[in-house]
Amino acid sequence: MLSGFKQFILRGNVVDMAVGVVIGAAFGAVVTSLTADLLTPLIAALVGKPDFSAVTFTAGGAVFKVGSFLNALVSFLLIAVAVYFFVLTPVNALVARMRKAPAPADPTTKKCAECLSEIPIDARRCAHCTQAVA
Repeated sequence: MLSGFKQFILRGNVVDMAVGVVIGAAFGAVVTSLTADLLTPLIAALVGKPDFSAVTFTAGGAVFKVGSFLNALVSFLLIAVAVYFFVLTPVNALVARMRKAPAPADPTTKKCAECLSEIPIDARRCAHCTQAVA
């Protein structure tokens, strides 16, 4: 039973997933810092502090904190913009630059000079018009 567990843990996809989770958590901290420390102050400098937490309404004795939702929505949009423009776009450009076009395949046929039909490249006579092919 212990050997089966050991094989499960040492299997490549489990280790890869663990590494991905750790890197994802670290990257999440970077993106959060980018939005909280750079983008939000930039927006605050341009349009004032975007804080909607005071926006509420009461219905039937219950308080609906619409402002908290708006703050979360603005935060999500800032993070999405940061990830798209500062991560996804440069990575896609890098991958496209690194990708090489496949080499064209060698031709397997050629055209007969007399009847213009396709014939195998090693043929000495055309199968359609029996013309000798150089």
